[in-house]
Amino acid sequence: MSVFKRIVRSTAVQAAVARLASGYLRLVWRTGRFVTEPPDALARLRAEEPVIAAMWHGQHFLVPLAREDLRFKVMITRHRDGDLYADVAERLGVVPIRGSGDPAGRFDRKGGVAAFKAMVRALREGWNITLTADVPKVARVAGLGVVMMAQVSGRPIYPVAVVTRRRIELSNWDRTTIGLPFSRGAVVVGEPIRVPREADDALQEALRRQVEAAISAVTARAYAMVGVSPGERAVG
Repeated sequence: MSVFKRIVRSTAVQAAVARLASGYLRLVWRTGRFVTEPPDALARLRAEEPVIAAMWHGQHFLVPLAREDLRFKVMITRHRDGDLYADVAERLGVVPIRGSGDPAGRFDRKGGVAAFKAMVRALREGWNITLTADVPKVARVAGLGVVMMAQVSGRPIYPVAVVTRRRIELSNWDRTTIGLPFSRGAVVVGEPIRVPREADDALQEALRRQVEAAISAVTARAYAMVGVSPGERAVG
């Protein structure tokens, strides 16, 4: 490993980057003009805690700032990049659980067993859980993991989107979106999706498709509320 990579991956540099990133996200939130739909969305979540909040990868950075006093734990990949994301999450008041699913989008495989159990345990202890529902490296396609978590825990899945009009959208696999300060913003929470404990493979798949459609719908609605379409460039 080169000296440069050692420096970049050092604990001190990672901490500095996390501090800057969390500070920047707070700036975006505090200077934004955010509207929530429905207006009592957070009250609905509080009334049904604990819940599973699901959103698309790359669209998740501002979600911790929209939670107000709700307690959340978040699943973050074990990959090296996850160390930085976990640090940022903690600075924003969210507790990380490390782990990831396999290409089929299941958390109970490929090293994700411990994380899956930790998330179910957190739900049983009264923590809300937030996670990105995409199949790893396949944007906007929900995996079965979130459905299985709801089935085992008995807790509802709430599709969530938090967007800003002014933003930078990267050309990577998940179309990572970075909100810009002083922008119109929207927080949209969809209707809950419940998974029966006795759900078989066919019903799991049907509910997976429902989760996928619901997250896409709240994301599209959030962008419509700020006057743009997903993927459309906006500077004002």
